[in-house]
Amino acid sequence: MKIRYLISSLLALHLVSNSCLQAQNEDQLTQTDILAMVEELSNWGRWGADDQLGAINLITPQKRKEAAKLVQLGISVSLSRDAETELAADNPNPFQHKMLSDGQNLHAQWCSDNFSVSYHGFAHSHIDSLCHYVHEQTLYNGISAKVVTPEGAKKLDVHNLKNGVFTRGILIDGPALKGVDYLEPGTAIYPSDLDAWEKKAGVKIASGDVVLIYTGRWARREAVGPWNGTQAGLHATSARWLRERDISVLGSDGGSEVSPSGIPGVNSPIHLLMLHSMGVHMLDNLDLEALSQKAKELKRWDFLITFAPLAVEGGTGSPLNPIATF
Repeated sequence: MKIRYLISSLLALHLVSNSCLQAQNEDQLTQTDILAMVEELSNWGRWGADDQLGAINLITPQKRKEAAKLVQLGISVSLSRDAETELAADNPNPFQHKMLSDGQNLHAQWCSDNFSVSYHGFAHSHIDSLCHYVHEQTLYNGISAKVVTPEGAKKLDVHNLKNGVFTRGILIDGPALKGVDYLEPGTAIYPSDLDAWEKKAGVKIASGDVVLIYTGRWARREAVGPWNGTQAGLHATSARWLRERDISVLGSDGGSEVSPSGIPGVNSPIHLLMLHSMGVHMLDNLDLEALSQKAKELKRWDFLITFAPLAVEGGTGSPLNPIATF
């Protein structure tokens, strides 16, 4: 019995040591490692030299029909943050809503207004199109960054998604996995965490899925106030895991990646690998609080997800309101 106990103890120590070594190695990535991943994970040419949809091509008619079958209860949840109109540390460009005419005017026949928003950044729910990220003067699929002109993007713009996205969505709940109310800024999510979540939730991410990373960003903001600069999210090594699953779109309640990245010379490795290398559109600053609550209530982490950008030719992205339906 003592020998068996000793062997078990040594095995457990070995596994813990390997786990710590793996995390240490992951945290020692260099710029050279990321550039190698740009080549390794590339989807360039996969759907032809003229492709502008990237991983959206993985959402086939069959995938859409399968996603439709996920609607069993008819319960829908918005994934959009209400318009952030107040200046804050994480919102230097507030959403502006200006009334042009209203019901206070006894002679008015119409009530009308104007919206204005600089949506890229850390405040407003939006989608990044594939022309958003430039690396070595190129965009996804090797297209020259010069196609993005002062008049807008001539290729890889958000107008390519005018017909919308309709597919299976998967929520990865970081706080639920870690047993906390929210992840602290700077907390990295590793491939081992993604494996653990699949096991815990009983789901398997598949080709064409939209993957949403919940960090509890807005719950923490409600508790401690706004902040800027650091955020919880995916470690760069998680990009390889997502490429193996062949996801179509990546989204989060922040920017999807841990910040700072911890990789000298590379500020946004996940954006680089998703938008530039893999051709995966990204959804930033979603509000996933209600979705997390509903998923826990229903004990379901997959659902139909639908969204569409504004039909703006040349746009590098768009505000949007994704909907999850169970």
